[in-house]
Amino acid sequence: MKLSVIIPCYNERTTIESLVAAVKACPYPNHEIVIVDDCSTDGTRELLREKIDGIEARVVYHDVNQGKGAALRTGFAQATGDIVIVQDADLEYDPQEYPTVIDPIIRGVADVVFGSRFLSDRPHRVLYFWHRVGNGILTLMSNIFTNLNLTDMETCYKAFRREIIQSIKIEENRFGFEPEITAKVAKLRCRIFEVGIGYNGRTYEEGKKIGWKDGVRAIWCIVKYNVFR
Repeated sequence: MKLSVIIPCYNERTTIESLVAAVKACPYPNHEIVIVDDCSTDGTRELLREKIDGIEARVVYHDVNQGKGAALRTGFAQATGDIVIVQDADLEYDPQEYPTVIDPIIRGVADVVFGSRFLSDRPHRVLYFWHRVGNGILTLMSNIFTNLNLTDMETCYKAFRREIIQSIKIEENRFGFEPEITAKVAKLRCRIFEVGIGYNGRTYEEGKKIGWKDGVRAIWCIVKYNVFR
C-alpha cells in the first residue's frame, strides 16, 4: 500500500530540510511527500523551490496565509496513496513511527488511526503543564460529544484511508481541524484506533505556534461539528 505524507508548512526554514530527510528515511519506503507551504515569509518558500520542490517532494504554494486546516485541505486533495498521514514540519513527531501508526489500517481493522502521545512508553520531552491540562480538557470534551474514548484528540499523527479523508469536507482553516475531523470521522462510524507514539515538543522560542486562542476555538469547534452539523 502506498502512503501519502501531507506536510503543512508555515515559516519552518530551520526544520523543513531535516524533516523531509527524516520522512524519506522512514521505515515505510512506498510513500509520497506532499508539502503545502502556507505563504511562508521567512525564506521557507525560496528554500522549497530551490532544494525540495520536484526533487525531494511535491510542493503546493498558498498565495495567502490561511492556516493548518487550509493547508491540510489542499494536501489531502493532492494525495494519491492508499493511506494518508499528517506530518507537522517542526520535528516534534518522528517519521520512524509511521509503521506503528498505519499498521491497523494495513491489517484492515481500522479506517482512521490516532497516534497518542499519552499511551506510549516512548520518550517524551517534558514541557508545558498547562498545555497538557488543556489537551486533556479538549480531549474529554470531544469524547463527551463523540462518545469515543480517545486519549489525545489534538495529536498531529492522524492516519486515514484515502477514500475516507477525501470524502470529508474540511471547513476549519486553523487548528480547529483537529476537533472537526474527530467529530466527522466519529459521525461516519469509522473504525478508529489509537497507538502510542513518542513526542519531542518544542518551546515557543523554538517556533511553537499554537496558543490559547486556538484552544478557545477548539471548544467552539467541538460543539459546532458535533451538535450543529
